[in-house]
Amino acid sequence: MNRTHTPTAQGSRRAEEMVLGVLPRSVKAHVAKRSSEANLIVGNQLLRIEWLSEGSLGGVRRFLASQRASPDIVVTRLLSPGAREALSDAGIGWVDETGAAEIAVGSIVVSRTGRTPKPVAPRNRWTPAVIAVAEALLCGTRATVAATGVVTGLSAGTCTNALRILSSLGLLEADAERGRRSARRVSDQDRLLAAYARAVETLPAPITLEVGVAWRDPVAGLVETGSKWSKVKVRWASTGAAAASVIAPYLTTVMSTEVYVEADTIVGLAAIAAGAGLRPIDGGRLTLRRFPTVTVSRLAEEVDGLQVAPWPRVYVDLRRSGVRGEEAAEHLREVVRAR
Repeated sequence: MNRTHTPTAQGSRRAEEMVLGVLPRSVKAHVAKRSSEANLIVGNQLLRIEWLSEGSLGGVRRFLASQRASPDIVVTRLLSPGAREALSDAGIGWVDETGAAEIAVGSIVVSRTGRTPKPVAPRNRWTPAVIAVAEALLCGTRATVAATGVVTGLSAGTCTNALRILSSLGLLEADAERGRRSARRVSDQDRLLAAYARAVETLPAPITLEVGVAWRDPVAGLVETGSKWSKVKVRWASTGAAAASVIAPYLTTVMSTEVYVEADTIVGLAAIAAGAGLRPIDGGRLTLRRFPTVTVSRLAEEVDGLQVAPWPRVYVDLRRSGVRGEEAAEHLREVVRAR
């Protein structure tokens, strides 16, 4: 067997330790010699293990597409539900840092649920301003202070700092430090999207309000309700499944709808709902949220009559809604990239 992907020595050791950590104590296992084709030897079974830097569904799909000979086990920090399902469908075992694992290789069978991870803030703090600038870049804005300032409405100093942070994370690059070739650009759109998504997902949950609706067609109902807000100058933008259904249709049914509106408190959300004749109700099919960044508000646009949030935010919100949501998010990414 030829190894088609060689992780860093640190990543390899980390992966081996994590696999050893989920095996039953009664199992005899040891790290293979570096010259071996395997990473671990468990009993008489040789195991090839790969460290995966990104545990999203998209990351796993790209990993699988790049492999000529699949490993026995993939290890990463955190695997999403969709990523776990994709690996299982490919016949590859997996382990992540929550302690969850699914391994079935020869006589080795391990199934562990793990612990729900606590959100951890990224090392380089992704402030709302940094996230807003990242959203603008993902939507095609040039990585300059002037361009990001125009799109986001943020000050030159704030945009400068945000671009500096993104550069320090290796998400922006330039051909030279000074001069004509010093202009920054996004080094890898998928890496920026993955980093942005992780940052958004670690932020505290925003304030939300669920309201009752009796729509037969959620998208048409949202268009009608949104027109009432627009008449009184309330800014709003749909996200999640409803927004994706007009940007990049994938899901056959939209069960619930999510909307960003201009409000900073629950009272403000309730007032906006009341303005459209809606009342709060637990489990309501329409969820109102405050705009998370200035970019989401400023870059919202109308598609087929529906006001929608910028696609990177829709992508992140889809990923929160389970395996089918992850699949819809990856479809959205592919559709946008193909344009």
